[in-house]
Amino acid sequence: MVSLSTWFRYVAHKFEYSVALSWKNYKRGQITDREVGDAVWRNLLQGRLSYLHWNKGEEMTPTVGGGTLLVRKLPATDPAHVFVGDVVVLKDPDNPESYIVRRVAAIEGYEMVSTDANDEPFVLEKDECWILADNDKLKPKEANDSRKFGPVPMTDVVGRVMYCLRTAVDHGPVKNSLYGMRKDMPVLMVELDVDELAKNHKA
Repeated sequence: MVSLSTWFRYVAHKFEYSVALSWKNYKRGQITDREVGDAVWRNLLQGRLSYLHWNKGEEMTPTVGGGTLLVRKLPATDPAHVFVGDVVVLKDPDNPESYIVRRVAAIEGYEMVSTDANDEPFVLEKDECWILADNDKLKPKEANDSRKFGPVPMTDVVGRVMYCLRTAVDHGPVKNSLYGMRKDMPVLMVELDVDELAKNHKA
């Protein structure tokens, strides 16, 4: 049973996302100024704040590994919505047509220092983030993360992973930053349907 306060927070998140999405479409010229209001209401009433994503590969083991993920759509991908410690879905820097799942290790303003004394320290610039695989058994090139391709634009992030179903008996919430989990809790409580995840799971 979802409490009334959780529903209010969920609706507030939906409204924020609906406004952000409609404004983005307006700026792209996809809708006119007269259609913005209708788009906000349409997204608010019909849209969902999450979607399913199938993750393959061992880069994020043991956090998610191969599994069906419930991913939160974000109104913006900036330091107010994406936090250090979040597991996110983002465009693959090597192939923008596909997506990878990694953890945000640092965001703009962080100083990055290498274990290699020959590498100069540097500071992540505005709207940049550093992403890492959770599987520490992999070598940097195998992990396919920022140690291989460097910082990535935060605009490449498309969502935060809230829940993972690995098998019908092995599933649960994904450990993100405290801020991320607090923001996602109402969305998770309202939109999580384990039966739907299991039905769409690729064994």
